[in-house]
Amino acid sequence: MDTSILMVMEANFPKFGGAERQLETLASALVLQGHRVRVLLPRLLPEYPAGADQHNGLALWRIDYPRWRVLGTVILLVKLAYWLWRERASYDAIHVHIAHHMGAVAAVVGRLLGKPVVLKFSGWWELERGCLRPDGGVGAALSRWMLRRASGVQAISTRFIEDLKRYGFRPERLHWNPNAVDTSRFERITHPDQGHQPPTVIFVGRLVPEKGLDNLLQAWAMAGAAREGWRLLVVGDGPLRDALALQAKTLGIAGSVAFHGASANVEEQLACADIGVLASRFEGLSNTLLECMAAGLPMLATRISGSEDFVKSGRNGWLCEPDGADHLAAALSDALCTPAAQRRLLGEQARADVLARASISAVTGQLATLYRSPVGAR
Repeated sequence: MDTSILMVMEANFPKFGGAERQLETLASALVLQGHRVRVLLPRLLPEYPAGADQHNGLALWRIDYPRWRVLGTVILLVKLAYWLWRERASYDAIHVHIAHHMGAVAAVVGRLLGKPVVLKFSGWWELERGCLRPDGGVGAALSRWMLRRASGVQAISTRFIEDLKRYGFRPERLHWNPNAVDTSRFERITHPDQGHQPPTVIFVGRLVPEKGLDNLLQAWAMAGAAREGWRLLVVGDGPLRDALALQAKTLGIAGSVAFHGASANVEEQLACADIGVLASRFEGLSNTLLECMAAGLPMLATRISGSEDFVKSGRNGWLCEPDGADHLAAALSDALCTPAAQRRLLGEQARADVLARASISAVTGQLATLYRSPVGAR
């Protein structure tokens, strides 16, 4: 039976970050499966129209509101509540993709209407800037009370489930359901038994402080003899690009580090790599990590939220402690000294693990159950 799903996102969709990419991936997949999906957004930029719109075939509705400090937000939330009530016959369930103010209103209105509301908690954003931040005051406390009215919570890491329990969310409503990755994009990628030439470690992502690329470059230098003949390929762009290039030059490793820039077709770069790396200081769950694993790459990752759920040392990669070049260098040396045939076996297991837990069919299958769950409804 098809379901009408209203996806709520407090962001500049379709401008793309990880959360926006994930919404489009899920929404498009659900439409192909026969469900009806509409995306409800605030109108944050003047170039986007208020009211009905569409993006790549997805139906959108943007709520316009005045840009007044505090009062403008209140007006937005009142208009949101009215819209949800007015359009109640057009949707069966609500999926909130960023658990913030709009999500709080959706959780309460959905409960009053007796409709399932699924909240997605990504982790670091809610903890650092959103309703779970320690200095949030009365407003954050009220938002948490409202968010707890939701019928289900999609937590994309098991560590975050424990955090939510401490904030009073009922354990039976918490579900580990990671980001979905379109594995079909990577299924044709194969890697030679003898490895690529030159053998390559790849990072894909924005060049920003939280990705820990300064530690990665330091560890690359410390790996010394182990990295002889290897190349570190950095795919992505961001404000730290010049500083990282200067750091590589200062460390004397510029000849083995290639800054590719952003890529519109990252499959091409992943197909030429031997190991994926993610040295982040914090994440919710990195889409890049899942894409590298889906491409058949063993992953070297720091032990942080999300990564620790997928990367298992000796099974599909190497896991090390975060925010320290020493730990990263030791894991990097182990990875680079692993025979090519063994690396390929680790990569095949990485692909199998992502297919089993983070493929579109696996993630949407669990979400479909949550969309029909009466738990928490009136």
